[in-house]
This record gives sequence, structure tokens and C-alpha cells, in this order.
Amino acid sequence: MPRRVWTRAEIEAMVAAGIIDEDERFELIGGEVVPMSPKGARHELVKVDLNRHLQKIVADDLSVGQETTLWLDETSFVEPDFCIWPRSIAPVEQGGHDVLLAIEIADTSLAYDLGRKVGIYAAYGVAEVWVVNALTLVTRVHRALGAEGYRDIFEVAPDGDLASVRRPEIRLNLAGLGLAPDPEG
Repeated sequence: MPRRVWTRAEIEAMVAAGIIDEDERFELIGGEVVPMSPKGARHELVKVDLNRHLQKIVADDLSVGQETTLWLDETSFVEPDFCIWPRSIAPVEQGGHDVLLAIEIADTSLAYDLGRKVGIYAAYGVAEVWVVNALTLVTRVHRALGAEGYRDIFEVAPDGDLASVRRPEIRLNLAGLGLAPDPEG
């Protein structure tokens, strides 16, 4: 049987009608509703510390969206843990090409975030993506967007320094935030 492709308008109508709970966690990828993994305690710990850091260092001309919906087109949206874009663009008006940096924190969703989700970000023109492994604190950086996806992909250890290509003042050192790898991870 053919699959049903959902649109942004249909999803919004289902939420408004109470068919989909407004707190339900999913993304819309090419019209397909993709459930999101539940967040673990480790994910939340890293997210809270990273949020505190980003709010302190990001310039006033930028917005930092935490778990904001990034509408990519009429049949696709994702919800990055953090999304940084120019403040002059309203959150509901931004497109993938407006995003300077998307950050994903992954524990149970690591394979998805490093695979399909990074591919989606590349397809919609997100300039740079950092995927932080919540357990090991190793960050996989994806940048230098090209026709085949990201050309520059590398890993940074927890005590290594990260800096955004487009906005070098957006800097991060996870160990410097007081975070340590999960000894059980």
C-alpha cells in the first residue's frame, strides 16, 4: 500500500484538534512521522550545561533555540537540541540555510543523529552540525557543505576545543564546562 505523506499544515491541524498531543516528540521527514527517542538523564545533564554556556557566549545578534522546531519545507521539520541563527530572522521563518550551527546531543539516538539526521541537515543547507555523544562527550563535527553532504567531518575529544566556522566566538570545551564522560558509557 502506498504511504501517506503528511504536510506541515496537516500536522498543525492534528495538534490543534488534539489528535496529536502538543508534547508528543516526533519529527516530520519527507512527510513521514518519525518518533523521537526518549531523552535520558545523561542527555538532559549535558543539555542543561551546554545551554547555560551558549546563553552566556552567543552575541546579541544571534538567537539560540533550544529544542525549537526547524521547518525545512512543507513536509519536513526537525527539532535540534540547539539551533543558532541570526536574530533578524523569526524562528518560524528560518530555513536550513539560515542556521549557522545545529547541535544534537545524543545517547539512544546516536546512530540516527549521525546518519539520517545529519543527511537531512546537509540536504537543507545547514552550514554546520555538532553531534555530542552524551555518554563519551566526543563530538562529531560536520562542516564544509558540498553537493554530496559535509566534506569536513572529524571528532573532537571532551577536552578538545570546538569553534564554529561561521561564528568563531561560539566556542566550546565540554571538559571545561565541568562535564566528564559517563564512566558506564
